[in-house]
Amino acid sequence: MKVSPLTLLYLALLSMLGFIATDMYLPAFKAMEQSFATGPEAIALSLSIFLAGLAMGQIVWGILSDRFGHARMLFAGLVIFTIASLGLAFSQSVWQLLALRFVQAIGVCAPTVIWQAMVIDRYESKVSQQIFATIMPLVALSPALAPQLGVQLANHFGWPSIFMALTVIGVLLALATLKQPHSARQSNPEPLARAMKNLVSNRAYLGNVMIFASASAAFFAYLTGMPEIMAKMGYSPDDIASSFIPQTIAFIVGGYGGKWAVQRFGEGIVLRLMLSLFSLSALTILAASQSGISQIWPLLSPFCLIAVANGAVYPIVVNRALSQAKESPAMAAGLQNSLQICLCSLASAIVARFASQALSVTGIVIAVCFVTLWCGYFLAKRPAQNAAPLNQVASDKL
Repeated sequence: MKVSPLTLLYLALLSMLGFIATDMYLPAFKAMEQSFATGPEAIALSLSIFLAGLAMGQIVWGILSDRFGHARMLFAGLVIFTIASLGLAFSQSVWQLLALRFVQAIGVCAPTVIWQAMVIDRYESKVSQQIFATIMPLVALSPALAPQLGVQLANHFGWPSIFMALTVIGVLLALATLKQPHSARQSNPEPLARAMKNLVSNRAYLGNVMIFASASAAFFAYLTGMPEIMAKMGYSPDDIASSFIPQTIAFIVGGYGGKWAVQRFGEGIVLRLMLSLFSLSALTILAASQSGISQIWPLLSPFCLIAVANGAVYPIVVNRALSQAKESPAMAAGLQNSLQICLCSLASAIVARFASQALSVTGIVIAVCFVTLWCGYFLAKRPAQNAAPLNQVASDKL
């Protein structure tokens, strides 16, 4: 089945919305402090609360979406996101800001989860893998482009314009969602407890989710530790900001290079090669981090190879994981994303906790992620009978 450019654009915007909402207002922190007459801690807390909402809301939207339809629940989530964004533009106190950021996060969880479920629901496995491989590299652009757009809006129209822009985006996506076909959900859906039990007992699903979460956690550990590492080495803030450009480019190259390689060599070969590249790079980072380096290149160069590997691996393992749950793809996506956020937050928190030893700790955390990543790979591979999709497992029990 051929996917139209408009459909790809729609799905891409849904996939990027959470990241755009996370990052667009970051350059306006100082202006918001002045506007609310508060300190940096309160404004920074709005980001933490938003991330907490992302971790909590995705599994709930996944469950609701599988029960009541993807398009219907996606529209509901976008409406919540849009109303919260509009409220944020007119918020008058820090408490309003914090409360509405949490509501905004709950709303944006719907597109974050449901776009993946829509792809699994509508397309066969080979097509869905190519869609993921087309869209996921674009997500890497969000952290780079969203703050740039945010700073332009804040400088010319004030910080509330950032949330007005998010309101407009929410309205447009909600209107587009109204035109989406409603998925035909089961008239007698599997009980929630049984569906969740089948999901968490499926080794292929859990293994691929573990790969996805471990690769992402290594990324977050690096992002958390790099500013402190480079500052101690004497690099300027501009140098620190510029250091994130190569890894973004590497992730995109890995994503589209992986898409081409999968079409030519098959996803199994590409996955093994990319996991090997990740492993070699992680061990190189570990060795460099324990050797007292004074320049960033021994760390940055192998991490760019990790970014290449992640760009290629993400579409493969996400497609493999969600394909195990054809009857409950949104629940599977919600659980997958929640586990990813939790592991990423843990990796980031460990590096932040030992920030005075950021170089050494970042290398160790990335090495641990390399170990858990391979644990996920071998968990997904055996036993073979557990690799059957969940809907097949359920039918076998009847």
